[in-house]
Amino acid sequence: MKKRSLSLLLAALLLLSACGRSDGSAESSAVTTATVTTAAPLSDDCAAHTDADDDGSCDSCQGSVIAVVDFYAVNDLHGKFADTDAQPGVDELTTFLKTSSAADDHAVFLSSGDMWQGSSESNLTEGLIVTDWMNALDFVSMTIGNHEFDWGEASIEKNAEAADFPLLAINIYDRRTNARVDYADASVMVERGGAQIGIIGAIGDCYSSIASDKVEDVYFKVGADLTALVKAEAERLRREGADFIVYSLHDGFGSSSSGETLATDAKLSSYYSPVLSDGSVDLVFEAHTHQRYTMVDTRGVYHLQGGGDNRGITHAEVSINFAGGTSRVRTAEFVSTDVYDGLADDPIVSTLLEKYNEQVDIGNRVVGNNPYYRSSSSIKQLVADLYYEVGVERWGDEYDVALGGGFISVRSPYELNRGEVTYGTLQMLLPFDNRLVLCSIKGSDLKSRFIETDNSNYFIHCDNAITGSIDPDATYYIVTDTYCSGYAPNRLTVVEEYDDGVYARDLVADWLEKQ
Repeated sequence: MKKRSLSLLLAALLLLSACGRSDGSAESSAVTTATVTTAAPLSDDCAAHTDADDDGSCDSCQGSVIAVVDFYAVNDLHGKFADTDAQPGVDELTTFLKTSSAADDHAVFLSSGDMWQGSSESNLTEGLIVTDWMNALDFVSMTIGNHEFDWGEASIEKNAEAADFPLLAINIYDRRTNARVDYADASVMVERGGAQIGIIGAIGDCYSSIASDKVEDVYFKVGADLTALVKAEAERLRREGADFIVYSLHDGFGSSSSGETLATDAKLSSYYSPVLSDGSVDLVFEAHTHQRYTMVDTRGVYHLQGGGDNRGITHAEVSINFAGGTSRVRTAEFVSTDVYDGLADDPIVSTLLEKYNEQVDIGNRVVGNNPYYRSSSSIKQLVADLYYEVGVERWGDEYDVALGGGFISVRSPYELNRGEVTYGTLQMLLPFDNRLVLCSIKGSDLKSRFIETDNSNYFIHCDNAITGSIDPDATYYIVTDTYCSGYAPNRLTVVEEYDDGVYARDLVADWLEKQ
């Protein structure tokens, strides 16, 4: 392993001092101090390095065959790029990662997906501002998540072309060709300190979290099919010389935990096949569920997830014996933003905001005044009310509009404070580009799916005249959006679409302007 210079070690120690390393728990610990290797360097004259006794030294030349690699994983950033009152930006995170990389030339930065969608500055560039940020930090890979599809495949392709790293998804297939999509690779191999590291990426069974019209031309291989793909790819990478396999999965466990916990087969089985831990993969970075955990499964493989919305990252320090074929996880932890939010801001954020100024400036526009605080539920109800209102205005002369609303999602920061509101704030709260649609529905489905549903995310504004007298066999008309209309169990038929480019946030912006 290459020796670190004294100045880099001092930089790492100063960082640890500033961050206040505490008890080493998954919730509070920071970056691990860089390791200095004292073993002799490998000899170029040694034909093949071996380590039969697994002591970390080559049997022939006695040089070190140990690479200590630090993995830093970001998941579910959701475009939280610039600092605002409602979100942390990546300014301090950038400083943290750059300092870690400078102190440790064996660092690996990777992402497990859902990086682009969620903030004004990222949405208005369709993720390109975040991709540029990842380029600047030398990320080695990014797994495609469900929200990467929110603007359709064309945007993924555009980001794939802009990225200096591969987008990974071993299991996204084109319906027309039954081949993996062109914009996704199955894996990537990187080298650190003499160790060859294979990284395999996959998306979980996330169909229900994607608007159906965005994935009409693709399908995901999941379950046993996905397990078979990952096993085969891991075997191929081992044949190609991989000493260590990382699985970057956009799926994960549904609960957070403090400290290291045991991940039983039953815990993992809903999204991960434990047989993959039988020699196929050595470390798993997870995503999608926005949970914080460091779990080790019954086969000794670690599973990490770093929450969501830029509230932290995960870090694993791994010792890899690339001659003996063994490895050991020395540190596995969640690193909270509290660890690095006191660091100096890196200029990359302001530099990229300036680069994309013309595209992101609309986010700074004040759209109006919010008269009082609104919770997430209040915002959802307002959207349902506005769906009904604009529906009656547009289609009321031709159709008896019975209801507005449906499944409505509000994202971080999940609330709207009293006072002036910018378009960027609304774009964070209501980031989805789901078009408004007039739909027909059978009375029995209207009653069961919308009026009497027990789904707490369904918010409706209903014509009170019809609530007590719904004919189960009659046809009714409602105004919802394309996410809801595309969800097959709702049994909706689209009759007409509202104006192109008008979304829930635009209705709220117009409403606020009138207050």
